[in-house]
Amino acid sequence: MTQRRRIQRLIGSLLLVAAAGVGGGEAAADSGTDGRNGGSAAEPEVRPLGHIVPVPASVAPAGEPYSLTRHTRIGVDDARPETRELGRYLAGLLRPATGFPLPVVDDRAARGGIRLRLSPGDTELGDEGYRLRSAPDGLTLTARAPAGLFRGVQTLRQQLPSAVERRSVQNGPWKIAGGTITDTPRYAYRGAMLDVSRHFFTVDEVKRYIDQLALYKVNTLHLHLSDDQGWRIAVDSWPRLTTYGGSTEVGGGPGGFYTKAQYQEIVRYAASRYQEVVPEIDMPGHTNAALASYPELNCDGVAPPLYTGTKVGFSSLCAPKAVTYDFVDDVIRELAALTPGRYLHIGGDEAHSTSHADYVAFMDKVQPVVAKYGKKVIGWHQLTGATPAEGALVQFWGLDRTPAEEKERVAAAARAGTGLILSPADRTYLDMKYTKDTRLGLAWAGYVEVRRSYDWNPAAYLPGAPADAVRGVEAPLWTETLATTDDLDVMAFPRLPGIAELGWSPAATHDWDTYKLRLADQAPRFDALDIDYYRSPEVPWPAE
Repeated sequence: MTQRRRIQRLIGSLLLVAAAGVGGGEAAADSGTDGRNGGSAAEPEVRPLGHIVPVPASVAPAGEPYSLTRHTRIGVDDARPETRELGRYLAGLLRPATGFPLPVVDDRAARGGIRLRLSPGDTELGDEGYRLRSAPDGLTLTARAPAGLFRGVQTLRQQLPSAVERRSVQNGPWKIAGGTITDTPRYAYRGAMLDVSRHFFTVDEVKRYIDQLALYKVNTLHLHLSDDQGWRIAVDSWPRLTTYGGSTEVGGGPGGFYTKAQYQEIVRYAASRYQEVVPEIDMPGHTNAALASYPELNCDGVAPPLYTGTKVGFSSLCAPKAVTYDFVDDVIRELAALTPGRYLHIGGDEAHSTSHADYVAFMDKVQPVVAKYGKKVIGWHQLTGATPAEGALVQFWGLDRTPAEEKERVAAAARAGTGLILSPADRTYLDMKYTKDTRLGLAWAGYVEVRRSYDWNPAAYLPGAPADAVRGVEAPLWTETLATTDDLDVMAFPRLPGIAELGWSPAATHDWDTYKLRLADQAPRFDALDIDYYRSPEVPWPAE
């Protein structure tokens, strides 16, 4: 734990004492214990089955719990490398805190242990579903595909006491309630976006976020790789994009960028957590870093200075110039070659310096380039001001108060077959302040407390849009004011788990009064994982 965080938490604890134990606001956000003695509050020896986040689709408690012991083995199908790798992953999660050897063995040698089994014929589980059966004589995770086993491992992990997350040996017992969980996701797309352009984050810092997302069954990492303040991905054919355009960030820091090898390392790591990376190159606006790097991309041929502020809407690629499309082709070609996933995000928002005619012409030329290199388009919902390509997804980031005509334009595109990702800024933007007293973040979309971020229904959110047009939800984390991983933590948590639950859990399970109890019980897990978080007064957190 950093010295800064120890001081923050000491101050927070003193404030809590002064307030007679009533939590609230940013002061309470940093007031947890340092967590090295088993968590911030006592937990039940056996967590009720399904009392996790996201809540499972079906829970049937039955019988006595399963106990993890030093004799436990993790059984896998030796003929399937995916299950062996997942067995190693599970053992790596459990060994440090339990102190148990947990050998990964062939399934036949794991009697009484934990078994990970693939059942390709179990079609009801889909690509990411799983079934967990827990009883005194063993625990079995079954899935149709490896991704389902991985999601099931996250459930197994959350069913254990939160101390299992620690990196040193803790006291048991390690029990998982008896019964069966059968679980499949509501939406196929469950995303989180990390803006590495406004402030740059290293490969290891991105990996840390990937691991946090994995715990809550998020399956898509959207990386915002370019903006006015910095270009973050190497492009061999346009090298000054990174050497010059990537040399700064908001506030004038040193910036940074990913080499192609580093970007591929992030992609591989995400894949090991069954997350697909969606890279974003925002255009034609949000392009000052590129315009500053290459004068010819400007209509007047003059490069603007690098930008370290936070204004938006002032930059634009020159839509009439042929060199613009040479540039776009090169960037998309090189990025697509590095990205095994299905999608490439082309931005398209806040292009206030681009005329409507130029915007339409630009998108009509750029979308086929994405297809040429084997990817599908994702764009912010302003893309519906042009004609979204076949198979494209548009990401709605408007507000409850967004004008009806703008919402109708997006809904009309959905009725015509365009898929929707929902990221309403006044619900899902993790950089919005919780309250007026929140130290970090912005408030242009309003204040977004924990209940507001959770208490909405994606299927019914956009009037006139068919429910089956909604492909999923995404929680963007913009970083104009966020420069450290502690900053990311306190803005993402505890809102991120609730948005993840909206994406995973059935609509019928959606209930704030029960969710806030399960969320409160995540607090010792946040502490064990060294995740700073905001102690919202809306949530009945454990006593400290």
